[in-house]
Amino acid sequence: MLLVVEPAYHRPVPGSLARAWLPVVAWAAVIFAFSSVPHLGTGLGTWDLVLRKIAHTAEYAVLGALLVRATGRAGLAWALGVLYAVSDEIHQTFVAGRHGSPVDVAIDAVGVTIGILVWRRLRSTTTV
Repeated sequence: MLLVVEPAYHRPVPGSLARAWLPVVAWAAVIFAFSSVPHLGTGLGTWDLVLRKIAHTAEYAVLGALLVRATGRAGLAWALGVLYAVSDEIHQTFVAGRHGSPVDVAIDAVGVTIGILVWRRLRSTTTV
């Protein structure tokens, strides 16, 4: 799903840059830390795969929401989130027992999209 670059639908978080971007940086660090763990398998077979993909989607949904909160622009937030997903998959190629996957980037992009849409929905219901 491609999001069109659009004018800001709300202002970015008021206040300092740190208030807007610190949560983004902190969450990106959490993702990086999880990506640094070798062999994340649980031994649950197919469920392991399903649960990891759901986790990918959820962690990137949070990142997408934080990015759109910081930037105020869905298109920019989506692009930044997907770029981070690509860098995360590249990072995983250097971790023992892990590998980078274009499929995971696609799953992460879906997560970013979900996070942006949820943030937009929450903002539209709280500002009316």
